[in-house]
Amino acid sequence: MVFQYREAFVTLAATDPETLVQFYTLLLNQEPKPYIPNVYAEFQLSGLRLAIFKPKENHQHEFADSSQSGMSLCLEVNDLEDAIACLTRLGYPPPRDITTASHGREIYAYDPQGNRLILHQSSSKQKN
Repeated sequence: MVFQYREAFVTLAATDPETLVQFYTLLLNQEPKPYIPNVYAEFQLSGLRLAIFKPKENHQHEFADSSQSGMSLCLEVNDLEDAIACLTRLGYPPPRDITTASHGREIYAYDPQGNRLILHQSSSKQKN
């Protein structure tokens, strides 16, 4: 059984996200939408969504480590538990518990090469 995802996008973590927001605003010649200053910014590109976010306090150590990239593959899934079960069957269970953010529930996982995956279930897609 494979989990279903709704869409995929690239995210960049930054302890000072405004520097990246300003850079990408100029580079891409567009304003981010949605945009929450110093928290989250999203740029809509043809075929790609680029998001910049400030990691929560309990995750900042992971992004501050210069040996690990701030880039993540973010998969918006229909059912977070199905996605976790699939990763577990593949031998790569998420190392931490599900966290709740303003946009929904999410969990960090890693592919076989250690690349970060962020599996996210939108608040509007929560099970009742």
